[in-house]
Order: sequence, then C-alpha cells, then structure tokens
Amino acid sequence: MVDALFQLLFSHSPAMFAQGDVRWASGPLTATVSVLALVAIATTVAGYRSARAGSARDRAVLLGLRLALIAVLMLCLARPLLVVRAAVAQQNVVGVLVDDSASMGIADVEGASRSARALAEFLGPDGRAAADLRERFTLRPFRVASTATAVADAAAFTVDGNDTSLADALQAARQALSGLPLAGLVLVSDGVDTTDQPLDEALLALRADGIPVFTVGVGADTLPRDVQVERIALPRRVLKGSTLLVDITLRHQGLGGQSLTLDVEDEGRLVATQSVTLPSASSPVTVPVRLTLDEAGPRVIRVRVPPLDGELVTGNNVRDVLVTVDERREKILYFEGEPRFELKFLRRAVADDAQLEVVTLQRTADNKYLRLGVESPDELVAGFPRTREELFAYRGLILGSIEAGALTGDQLKMVAEFADVRGGGVLVLGGARALSEGGYGGTAVGEALPLVLEAGGRMPAGTRGPLQRLVVQPTAEGARLAVTRLAAEAEASRARWASLPPVTLINRVGAVKPAATVLLSGRTAGGVDVPVLAQQRYGRGRTMVFTPQDSWVWQMHASLAVDDMTHETLWRQMLRALVDDVPEVVDVRLSADRVAPGASVDVVATVVDAAFVPLNDVTVQATVTGPAGDTSETPLTWTGTTPGEYRGRVTVPGTGWHEVAVEGLRGSASVGRTVTHVRGAPGDAEFFDAGRQVPALQRIAEATGGRYVDIAEAGSLAEALRYTGRGVTRVEEHELWQMPAVLLLLLALMAAEWAYRRRVGLP
Repeated sequence: MVDALFQLLFSHSPAMFAQGDVRWASGPLTATVSVLALVAIATTVAGYRSARAGSARDRAVLLGLRLALIAVLMLCLARPLLVVRAAVAQQNVVGVLVDDSASMGIADVEGASRSARALAEFLGPDGRAAADLRERFTLRPFRVASTATAVADAAAFTVDGNDTSLADALQAARQALSGLPLAGLVLVSDGVDTTDQPLDEALLALRADGIPVFTVGVGADTLPRDVQVERIALPRRVLKGSTLLVDITLRHQGLGGQSLTLDVEDEGRLVATQSVTLPSASSPVTVPVRLTLDEAGPRVIRVRVPPLDGELVTGNNVRDVLVTVDERREKILYFEGEPRFELKFLRRAVADDAQLEVVTLQRTADNKYLRLGVESPDELVAGFPRTREELFAYRGLILGSIEAGALTGDQLKMVAEFADVRGGGVLVLGGARALSEGGYGGTAVGEALPLVLEAGGRMPAGTRGPLQRLVVQPTAEGARLAVTRLAAEAEASRARWASLPPVTLINRVGAVKPAATVLLSGRTAGGVDVPVLAQQRYGRGRTMVFTPQDSWVWQMHASLAVDDMTHETLWRQMLRALVDDVPEVVDVRLSADRVAPGASVDVVATVVDAAFVPLNDVTVQATVTGPAGDTSETPLTWTGTTPGEYRGRVTVPGTGWHEVAVEGLRGSASVGRTVTHVRGAPGDAEFFDAGRQVPALQRIAEATGGRYVDIAEAGSLAEALRYTGRGVTRVEEHELWQMPAVLLLLLALMAAEWAYRRRVGLP
C-alpha cells in the first residue's frame, strides 16, 4: 500500500530512487532558466517591498510562498532527471531460495501451509511474483533447509527439513551463483533458524559482493492456539541416584484456563505426572517436577503434554533433554577441629551413598589428626593440604568447627581458590570455632562465603556464645530446589520441615551478600529470622554456609521414629549439590546434545593441569564411538585467545548414542580424559517458536541492501530487483518534473497564497 501510494505520487518506485542519482538536463536551457529565475525573484521581492497593504509579517509570508512557487517552477524548467541502472530483461539471474523445512508445513496462511503459499507465489504457474520475475529475469530456484540445494521445480519440495540454517543456505546460494549476472537473491521463509550458526559472516560476504537479499515473510507471527514445552531446567551431568527438582516451563497462546496433564519420561519409562492449569494470560508457567535418576549412562528425559483442540502444531508439545548419569564416587574433604557429634552423624548419613566419599581430617590435639576414609597411607599424612594439586584432587570441601588460625595464609587462599579456580564446592558448618567466631572475617575464605563475617571476632578458646534455638523452614527459593525437598510433594515437604525439632545456633550470623541465596531460614524464640543454609556462585564453583551446630538432632530427637530418614536425606542432597557440576581437568562442552545423522557438532574443551593452570601446549584428541563400536578421531586445536581452550568439530555419522571422549596428551602421558555423549536423531527444533520471525528476516535484508516484504506484497519484488544495479544493466533517464507530486505541490503553494490573502483581506 505504501509503495503503491509512493509510485502514484512520484511516478517511480522507491527502489528507483534508492538506487538512482538525480541530475539536471544539460544544454542552453540551463542559462535561460537561471536568468528567468533571477528576474522572477527580483521582481517579486521588489513588488512586496514597495507594497503598502498588510503588515510586514503578512508580506513576508506571502513573499515566502511566492518565492517557493517560483523555485518549484524553475526546478521544473531545469528538467531534473532520475538516472538509474536498470537490469536488461532476460539477461540476469535471480536466485529464489524457498524454505523447505518442517515448520513451513504449518497451515496458518489462509488455511494453506506456508510452503504451499510460498511455492504457489514464486514457483507456480499462476503466481503473481513468479510471473513478474520470469518476465524480466532467469530464475534459479533453491530448496533451503540446513543448506541451499538447487532444484528444477516445485516438485522437489517435500517440507521435511529437520534443521534450518539461514547462514549456510545464503552462503551456499552465493557460491552456487558466483560468476553469473546476479541481480539479487529472494529468500522466502518463516525466518525460523534452528541452528546456532551466526549470520554475521554470511551477511558480510553478501554485502562485500554487493548481492542484495530480498526477504519474504510467510506465516503468522504467533500461532492462534498453541502450547509449547518451552524449557527444561536440568543439569547435563548428575550423579547416579540424585534427586532433582526439574523446572519445566510451558508457554501457551489462546489456551488460558485450560487444564492438561504433563508427563515426564526417562528413556520411554513414565517417571512423573503432574496436572497443570494454564494461566489466563499468554504468559509462561513453570512447573516443578521431582525426579530421581537411578540408572547410569546417557539418558533422554522427555516432557510431553497432550495435543489440545485447535492446535495447528503439536511437534512443540514434546521436548527432549539429554542428561548423563555418572556412576562415580565423588571425594569430599571434611576438615574438623574438634570431636563432635556433627561429624559422626554426617559421616553416618552418607555412608550408604555409593557416589559420595567423605574423607575426614579431624584434629585430636595440636598438630595431631585422625584420618578417616583415606585411600592411601600418604593421603593427608601432613595434615591439611599444602599445595593446590593435593587440595584440588577433591571435588568438595567441608570446614567444620576449625579456626582460621589452624590454616596458613596460603591455605586460606587455596580454600577460596578451590571454589573460584578449581570450580569445587566449599561448605562451612556452624560451630564454636567457625565463621566469625573462628576468625574468618577479613580472610580469603570469609570473602568467598555467602554471609558477611565480622573481622577479629574469634572468641577465646573454650568459650561459647549464647545458644539460640531455631525452628527451620525452607525459604521460597529453597522450596524450589531439590536440595531442601524432604518429600516428593511440596506440601508434604513443608509439613515435614514444620514437624522437625529445633536446632541451635552458636555463631553470630551476618548479613546475606547480594549475590547469595538463602535456602533455609531459622526463626529464634524472639521472632528473628536468621539464615540456616545459604549459597552463592563464586568464580567457577560455589560456596555454602550451614549455620546450625547440631543438625544431628534431626536424627536422634525423641520425637522422631527410629527409621526416620530426614537427616540422611538432607545431608545426601546437600553434599550432592556441593559437588554438582564440578569441572574436570579436561572439561568438555558440546554445542548440541542432539544432531541429525551425518551432521556435525562443535566440541570445546578446556584443559588444565592438576593445579588447574590452563595448558596451551598439549595435544587434544576427540574420539567418537558409535553404537556399533565404530570410531573416528578428530584433533582439537588451541583457540590462541583463551588459555587452555581447544576447539573442533566432530561428525555424528548415524542414529543412536555416540560417545565423545576427549583426552589431553603430553607426549604419551595423559593429562586427563572426559567422556560425554551426543545423540544422532532427526532434529525437533523446527516447531519451537514457530511463528514468523520478522526481525531475523528484516536484519538479513537491511544488512545486504535488500528489503523485507510480506508475501502478500511479493509482487513488488520484480521492480525492486530490476533496479539493484547489478548484473547486465542499461542506463535509464526519467524526467521528474512531470510527477504528480510536483503538480500537487504547485497547486498547494498557489492555494496557500490565495487563502492567506483572503484571510488577511488583501486583494
């Protein structure tokens, strides 16, 4: 509509003005026009200066209108020309790239699918855009999915592309048409891009070659009735037997108030079911679901909601996520400064957990220690580790009632670096020699903890502060996490916490740091709330503080049954959370955990030594092992910018689970080896966020000098492509003085002068 109005007023399309230059007709008329203009201006100015009628302001306005009228007339007499380079008919090529991915099969365009509408318009015999383009250009059609493939006609389109990479498609089309007189590219798509391939490189190459891309959007911006599994918040690696509280986010459109059942499957086995009522507004809703993963190996967790009446798309009702369940034993070092019940009952709580190993160093006298759970006679023989290599061999660290003075300055710094650099978990327990009373305020450890500690606050040896009894309850944030969930259902967990006996606090607990989160809170007899369990991210790892000195009461209190597992459950969950997602010496990340068979996945590995110092001089190899035992090796290369970071791409040849083992080597000695998994399976991302992605299409057009249009306006593309200035062209000159806009401007100036004269009473 806007283009049609522009062409009506200015006789030419916006594309002509964008590409063309305005020049003046040459010849003797130019001098004549200049003389006439000067005479007319001088006569008009002299006439209005000598006039006596009207005020000075009225004469100035009328003079301005008359001079503007003269200026327009003189410009017309000077014959302005629009000089453009127009494509010669049938001498140029236009690449027509039509999206053939699965999302184009959605039937949201006047009852027809996006693909059918696009093919009818651009490749069909009756399409207006196709007819206009064929009249002036030779068309080269391409089928677009993960790349662009040249096709003969519309019969080659099957709407079965599982992935869309607009960057790769544009690059492939540019290369396929190189050397031809190319007027431009036309990309017909819904804009859905399922890859993480950045567009920047492809757009820069197109702009450098001067190839404009005209994008045509097809499909509805939002689906009228739809529910989508938006997100599954699940860690990529967990320990076998871990209980997780998984946040599942649903998003809907037009289905407010409707109830549905959400099912969670583990490798096809139903493990959880939950009823959900969608909110009235089209806003996301997050549903927490409790899962326990008891089988080791790579697992596919699938979340499914049933198709609802009126849904055009049901492919986004199911979402998969990969989690690797590790069956390994995580070593945690517990450093305790005095014999106390908390140590005994903590060790007993996790004794039956096959994935947790608590190695204990308990001080029994000055410079004398009791070692429990050590693997060799030399482990911790000299007391608390004195080197990063020795300390960083553990994945978690617990500091009990042990004063800061028991550690050297270097050891205190190492404890902070255990979380910051190594990425481990540090847990500090309450006690007479802990926290502020232990003198940790102002130390590196105090800086790393989630609570503010007072400096110089250590109490004299053998003294204790006043005991405070705490009734403990999870906070709103704590109720959302598995670490503090004591029962399968949220209500049952809250009731269980409410039934537990009080515990006691001996430490002065400071303010919570801004980045920290309080998961458990205790209320004193005076009604004051104090943090019981607080945590925060610190560098690559995390730090936690558990303030009670006697959580063992939750095991031994007379009100609790002998077989009550509350204490065991809490400590197992806390220690598993402490070592959750702790990086390896060779830390591996994949760009995707599911790719189509034959596709590639990016591998990023960070390699460090035993002290977690990045290594830039090692050989890093990725070995892919398929379901049938076939292997392939790919070297990873150092990025040259990030210390210790190596990158590469590996191919997933077939369907099923593929093991990706990444190993760092120094000569023949292994620095470390980490195994992860990727699944070869057709992609399912096409139907997520499947509305028309207008911003992406507009960005492509603007970055390359093209233009974005809706498919209903696709008929204007032939004219725009004619004036891109590329390919075989000829120069055209178009007179501008006879444009309707010029006539309208002249009439408007004359009418304005006449109306103003009438208003002020001048003849």
